[in-house]
Amino acid sequence: MRVIESTTTFQIEEPTAIAIGKFDGVHRGHSELLSNILKAKKQGLKAAIFTFDMSPEAFFKKIRYKELMTKEEKRAHFERMGIDYLVEYPFNEESASIDPEKYVKDFLLQKMNGKLIVAGKDLSFGHKGAGDAVLLQRLADELSFEARIIGKICDEDREISSTYVREEVRKGNMEKVTKLLGKPYSISGVIRSGNRIGRTLGLPTLNLYPPEEKLLPPNGVYFANVLMDGKVYQGVTNIGRKPTVGATQPMSVETHLFGFDEDAYGKFCQVQLLKFDRPEQKFEDLEHLKKAILDNVLNGKEYFRKLSNN
Repeated sequence: MRVIESTTTFQIEEPTAIAIGKFDGVHRGHSELLSNILKAKKQGLKAAIFTFDMSPEAFFKKIRYKELMTKEEKRAHFERMGIDYLVEYPFNEESASIDPEKYVKDFLLQKMNGKLIVAGKDLSFGHKGAGDAVLLQRLADELSFEARIIGKICDEDREISSTYVREEVRKGNMEKVTKLLGKPYSISGVIRSGNRIGRTLGLPTLNLYPPEEKLLPPNGVYFANVLMDGKVYQGVTNIGRKPTVGATQPMSVETHLFGFDEDAYGKFCQVQLLKFDRPEQKFEDLEHLKKAILDNVLNGKEYFRKLSNN
């Protein structure tokens, strides 16, 4: 996958099928858009995504919102899907004020050589969001490209959106989040050295330190899958600051894998959060902490046993 970032001067020579949007979290609605451009590869088009390097809300309000997926996670996900081009266009005063018709002609048709443009029905683009699905369809008729507008996908009676997913992540309702995303909510990164308390207790852990912009669910213990070296492991994950160990611990995602006791420092892994077990607690001492972790492990193994029987 070719990533085009931090530039306004580029040219894609190959004809493309383009999906446009923010793609925060890449939920089931986003996946519907992406499936359309991936199918277009059979007609000889390259699958391309056009997105801005920051949201208009973040730019104008000067607020950095917590993200369902970091830039690195999003890129990795798109590459696994088979996307050919990812354009992360700079969002600034100039790009924010561009006329909607010029947006389509200059960005999507000229720079990206778009032949098919896929977007959601709530599409908004160009100066003050004046461009919409109706305008895109009119321009398609005039300029001889195909516009495909995708309707919203619903969960029961509510439209699936990044806002909806974010609400459920904040509640720790990971089973609902999995349903909305079409995949488990994950936290990715390189395994770092921790304070080795887990190994001292006979319960070694893998430690990730997520970036500040990553949206985390409530502090606590979760049942999790961990993807590492092409394998899937089962375990229990604690998200939080380890209050039993000390008051100034950094926020971490710490996972004990069942039956795993290898050196994994420096390896990349993806922790998939499947179900909330209990809130994070401060225990009297390490012995009480060990007992609680052993209980978590038993609960986790029972959870996975039932999961495999369903």
